[in-house]
Amino acid sequence: MEIEKIQKIAIDALHDLKAIDLVTLDVRGLTTIADTMIICSGRSNRHVRSMAENVVTVAKQNKVSYVRIEGEGEGDWVIVDLGDIIVHVMLPEAREFYRLEDLWEPVLKQRESRG
Repeated sequence: MEIEKIQKIAIDALHDLKAIDLVTLDVRGLTTIADTMIICSGRSNRHVRSMAENVVTVAKQNKVSYVRIEGEGEGDWVIVDLGDIIVHVMLPEAREFYRLEDLWEPVLKQRESRG
């Protein structure tokens, strides 16, 4: 399945459950772990878990061949691995602490300047 279709499936599944501050990062060529990272926040542990589980459910319904989930026990940061796309669903406190967007920003800006 095309990466753009998987990305749309994941984003739609997150929007269905009212994801907060959803950000998509194109990390192709910057890392071997994924081509795209999707980061969003939830209002509570339950909301975070529900959004991640919805991504898993919708991905499987759409026959995405690789789907793994980690962190659903605690629910402050749940990762859904869709192969070339990694979805991070986090509580705002965890998101602020780990600052994934800031971690990638210098590399993304450097890539943009090379253009």
